[in-house]
Amino acid sequence: MIKSLPTSKEILYLCIVLECKDMIVFPNAKINVGLNITSKRADGYHNLESVFYPIPLKDVLEIVVAEDGVTEMKIGGLAIDGEVSDNTVMKAYRLLKEEFDLPPVKIFMEKVIPFGAGLGGGSADASFAIKLMNDMFHLDMDVAHMEMIAAKIGADCPFFIQNKPSFVTGIGDVLQPIEFSLAGVYFLLVKPDDFVSTKEAYSKVVPKMPVLPLSEMVQKPISEWKYNVVNDFEESVFASHPTVKMVKDTMYEHDAMYASMSGSGSSVFGLFRSEVDAESLFPGMFTFQQKL
Repeated sequence: MIKSLPTSKEILYLCIVLECKDMIVFPNAKINVGLNITSKRADGYHNLESVFYPIPLKDVLEIVVAEDGVTEMKIGGLAIDGEVSDNTVMKAYRLLKEEFDLPPVKIFMEKVIPFGAGLGGGSADASFAIKLMNDMFHLDMDVAHMEMIAAKIGADCPFFIQNKPSFVTGIGDVLQPIEFSLAGVYFLLVKPDDFVSTKEAYSKVVPKMPVLPLSEMVQKPISEWKYNVVNDFEESVFASHPTVKMVKDTMYEHDAMYASMSGSGSSVFGLFRSEVDAESLFPGMFTFQQKL
């Protein structure tokens, strides 16, 4: 049995000492720059368009061969809902094991990306696990094969296989690389304690086609995004979660060039010209700030 989970710093130290860099990865979050719900499909899902952009907020994931022959996973760091057996990384392992002769493994994960925040943390964990096991066990899967496996876990999982800025359509599963960069911008992410149910968010949104093409709008200066690069979930989420709206409003009050909820929330990100005193502005909330 796994007695305790090493912290991310301990894992890094062990990997340096043991030269096991090939067994550890750092799944990163993503944000939605614009999110338009364009139509409801016959299968009950919704078509959307968005720009997925990777951000440097990262979990720590290590996978090693289980010497005792028992597959186990241990999770530390931020709390996440659900049973460990239902974790996306475990799903990724089981899917690969159906196709390949994988040995039992021990999985260690330190959660840094908040759960239920519209940041794709669980999807990133699964896709990075697929890439890691592909390398560890010499499975020789190409990108398309890994994306196919990832899509069985979640609609936005394939994005994290290539992990590059993408214009996304369909239910979030149709990816088109896009020349798009936020390099040099001060990025602030804030997640209040509010939990926003994705199912609830979709039930209250009214699909509509955007007036201006998102793929064109994101190529304009950030200062022009405020009224044209929108997240269609915000209207209904803000009505039932005023704290989330307060976070966005506060960012604009402190000179954000642009601020928006990511995904169906509850995290909000802001793009600034300089660093912000996030802890004073958002006491008691999860914050992450970095120059991109």
